[in-house]
Amino acid sequence: MASEYSITRRVEFSETDLAGIMHFTNYYRWMEICEHEFLRSLGLSVDMEDENGRFGWPRVKSSCRFKRPLRFEEEVEVKLMVADIRERSISYAFQFWKEDEGERVKAAVGEAVAACVSFDQSTGVMIPIQIPEHFRSKISQI
Repeated sequence: MASEYSITRRVEFSETDLAGIMHFTNYYRWMEICEHEFLRSLGLSVDMEDENGRFGWPRVKSSCRFKRPLRFEEEVEVKLMVADIRERSISYAFQFWKEDEGERVKAAVGEAVAACVSFDQSTGVMIPIQIPEHFRSKISQI
């Protein structure tokens, strides 16, 4: 079972504002990219199907606290930790790490909570469900 995962990314020019600092919306994109790669590494996805039908993971909460700016060309480690697994949701904690004057520093911290839902094919309505055991068995909390 896995409870942590990390990716490394470089801040692209298109992700920055006029001051060359990464735009705040990209922190959320990077958290989602890290989550998707974490799930793929376990043979899972945010959009799956089992014997009960299609299920997925819409966000019910997300936040990010910015401590130091990320700038164009900087290499950043995005670390995901499974903070909590409940009956119908998973909470992830994120940390953004970079080098600053030869020291590894935390640039931001974030969180995201995703609810497990099934999709009614005829109406498109999302219905909260328990996390399927085959999904839960591959993930552990820290």
